[in-house]
Amino acid sequence: MDAALKQYLDHLRSLHFADMYENDFFWTWDKTDEEIEAVFTVADTLRYMREHNISTKIFDSGLGISIFRDNSTRTRFSFRSACNMLGLTVADLDEKKSQIAHGETVRETANMISFMADVIGIRDDMYIGKGHTYQKTIADSVAEGYRDGVLEQKPTLVNLQCDVDHPTQCMADMLHIIHQFGGVENLKGKKLAMTWAYSPSYGKPLSVPQGVIGLMTRFGMDVVLAHPEGYDVMPEVEKVASENAARSGGSFRKVNTMEEAFEGADIVYPKSWAPFAAMEKRTKLYGDGDFDGIDRLEKELLAQNANYKNWCCTEEMMSRTKDGKALYLHCLPADINNVSCKDGEVADTVFDRYRVPLYKEASFKPYIIAAMIFLAKEKDPAAVLEALEKRGANRFFKG
Repeated sequence: MDAALKQYLDHLRSLHFADMYENDFFWTWDKTDEEIEAVFTVADTLRYMREHNISTKIFDSGLGISIFRDNSTRTRFSFRSACNMLGLTVADLDEKKSQIAHGETVRETANMISFMADVIGIRDDMYIGKGHTYQKTIADSVAEGYRDGVLEQKPTLVNLQCDVDHPTQCMADMLHIIHQFGGVENLKGKKLAMTWAYSPSYGKPLSVPQGVIGLMTRFGMDVVLAHPEGYDVMPEVEKVASENAARSGGSFRKVNTMEEAFEGADIVYPKSWAPFAAMEKRTKLYGDGDFDGIDRLEKELLAQNANYKNWCCTEEMMSRTKDGKALYLHCLPADINNVSCKDGEVADTVFDRYRVPLYKEASFKPYIIAAMIFLAKEKDPAAVLEALEKRGANRFFKG
C-alpha cells in the first residue's frame, strides 16, 4: 500500500463514526464533526483509488433507487456515478408511470421498490414542510418493511436535496474549499459570504443557502448571510448556524447588502433563493389546489426580485473581496448575465474566469454520495478499503 492511501486509512481509523453504520443521511447538522470528517475522508479515499485504477465495487448486484421530484443534472448523474462506482445499478422511480398516480400509498411504494435495493436517493425540494417529511416517511416505511421481514435488507436513504438542506451539494462545496485552502486547519478565520443574488426566476429552493450556513459554520470560519429585507431563510437553520459558530470558534452574522458581505471575503457564494414566507405561502396554495393563486404569487415575487437587480456578482463586487481573488462558488446552473439571461446572479466575465474551479467543485459530489453510502453499508470501512486495495482489481483493464 502506498503512503498516501495508508494516510487516508490511518486517519479514518482515528475517527468515531459507528452510528453511521446502517443509518440514513438527512441533514449535516444531524451528524457529529467526526462523522462529517469521515465522509470527507472516505470520499477522498475513493477518489484516490479510482484515479489509481483500483476498483471500489463492494456490491456484486443490487439497486440504487433514485426519486427526483424536481429537475436535476449534477445531482442525478452524481448519484448514478456513486452507485455505479460501488457496484449498484440505478433505477429511476417515475411517479407518473407508477401506481402512485392511482392512489398507491408512500408506505406501499417504498416497500415495492425496495426488494433488492440497497440505497434510495431522493430529491424533493419544492415545498416547505413537504420534502423532508416525504423522505422520512420513505425511510420509516422501509425500516418497517425490514423489521417485518418483507425486505431482506434495509435500504439506506440519502437526501439528494430537500426543503431544508442539500447535504450532498454543501459537503461537495466544503470538500472543494478544504482542497483549495490546503486543509481544514487553514480555514479558521476565513470569511465566507453566502449572499442572495438576483434571478429572473422566482422559486429557487432555500436548501442551498441553509445547507451552507448549517455546515460551513462548523469549521471556525466567519460566515456572513446576506440578503435583501424579506428574503429570510428558516429561523431554525439560522439557530443551527449560530450554535455551530459558537462551538467552532467562528462567527455567524446577517447583513442586508452584498457589498458588506463581499468586503474582505475569502469565499463568496452568490445564489438566488425565494423568501421563506413566500415558499410557505406557495406550499399552502399548492395544498389547496389554488393554481391561480400560485400564478399570482409568482408574478408578485418576480416583481419583488426585479427591485434587486444590483445584487449581482460583478467584477466590481469581486474587487471588494480579499485581494480581489475570493474563491467563487455556485451549485450550478448559475444565471449568467448575457449568457443564460439578460440580468442574473453573476457577470459573464466573473463566471468564465472561475469556470474550471466551478467544474472541479461539482466533481466532488459523486464521491461525497458514494462515501455516505459506503459508511452506511460497511461496519469497518477502513478494513474494506484496505481489502479492496489488496484485491488489486483494476477499474479499467488496459490491454
